[in-house]
Amino acid sequence: MTNWIERLIGETQARMVLLLRRSHQTIGGLARALGLTDNAVRTHVAALSRDGIVESVGHTRVTVGKPARIYGLTVEGEELFPKAYALVLGELVDEIARRDGPARALEMLRAVGARAASAAPVAADAAGRVQAAADVLRGLGGDIEVQATEAGWKLQGFGCPLSSVTATHPEVCELARTIVADVTGGEVTECCDRTDRPRCAFEVRR
Repeated sequence: MTNWIERLIGETQARMVLLLRRSHQTIGGLARALGLTDNAVRTHVAALSRDGIVESVGHTRVTVGKPARIYGLTVEGEELFPKAYALVLGELVDEIARRDGPARALEMLRAVGARAASAAPVAADAAGRVQAAADVLRGLGGDIEVQATEAGWKLQGFGCPLSSVTATHPEVCELARTIVADVTGGEVTECCDRTDRPRCAFEVRR
């Protein structure tokens, strides 16, 4: 997924887009993260803005000096990430639910998740299995960070590779939950954010 974006807009701008997908950023924040000068970042931001990928979303609040402009991805920028499947998957879930009932649609989603999980390498320890589950989700287009918690781990997504579907079919999240559960072998709770900027998230108990 990232390689495709790099070929489209270049390595530096691809890294910038990934940072902006995670959170809104100032010129200074992007410069520090990328190891570039402010002027170099401004040039890239201007190009991405011209292409409709990045936009200004406000200013920072400051007590001294001039407020800094904050940037984020546009809707078109979010669409750089794979979502073309959305219509087909949504219609497929609807059709199965209509013909065979919602339980059968859920069963199908779990089966697809299990097939995806079966390709993951088997790790010897729990932490390795959690990382393997995160890698499977990344392979689907997710930007996943593994966070340690008191109870185990949290797989926190920045964006959602299924967001075009989950807004109207929240049951599709069961596909990803099954992947995490099957790869980790642990108790997994789905806690996705389905607001205007969807983010997938799964808690894994030790």
